[in-house]
Amino acid sequence: MPNHYFQFKQFKIEQKYCAMKVCTDACLFGAWVVEILQSRHYRNQLSILDIGTGTGLLSLMTAQEIDCTIDAVEIETAAALQATENFSASSFGSTINCIQADIRIWGSYSQYDCIISNPPFFENDLASPDNKKNLALHSSALTLKQLGEIIDKKLKQGGLVALLLPYDRKEIMIHLALERGLHLYANADIKQSSTHNYFRAFLVFARNIQIPLKEEIIIQDNKVYSDRFIHLLKNYYLAF
Repeated sequence: MPNHYFQFKQFKIEQKYCAMKVCTDACLFGAWVVEILQSRHYRNQLSILDIGTGTGLLSLMTAQEIDCTIDAVEIETAAALQATENFSASSFGSTINCIQADIRIWGSYSQYDCIISNPPFFENDLASPDNKKNLALHSSALTLKQLGEIIDKKLKQGGLVALLLPYDRKEIMIHLALERGLHLYANADIKQSSTHNYFRAFLVFARNIQIPLKEEIIIQDNKVYSDRFIHLLKNYYLAF
């Protein structure tokens, strides 16, 4: 049984009431996105939208390291309450606003400097009998096409959008983004080990065209975390 909480260096994620628990690839994604935002040397406080915040993990990882305000939107009631509690218990939770809403019909007209999302993974796959898990894992509430439409409306002209996807949906998302005038800005393809196939793709899009930054990240070999993984997670994981 998964733990009811996950302890980081500067915050704690309670996850008892969330269908999807804290996982390694989401932690790696959050740290990777933070590194990209830090490399741009923003002078002003960033406005960030977290679509499908779940436990609030990505928002908390970002708020720990970036001067920002975050709107964290979550459709599932229990998950939104859990995220709200996690935000309130952290020392930087005052910068994060959790909103229980369906992002497709959410009435806000705000635009953001950055949009982050670990969206539902599967479309047209066999669904779970657990409706909460369906909302978290399956695209019954939000397809990638709908996500692209929302991003187009919510992203400022000079903004970035960062997405975590299964590797086999990478090219689909790149194509959908191009239809909205969003170009690949950065990409990391993720392997569990050097002998595994890619299983996740981290994608960042921007409205301007440039040669994208690309890398491969291997999580570990022979039960030893890679140097790149440790570098990204050292500000978060107690083990580093």
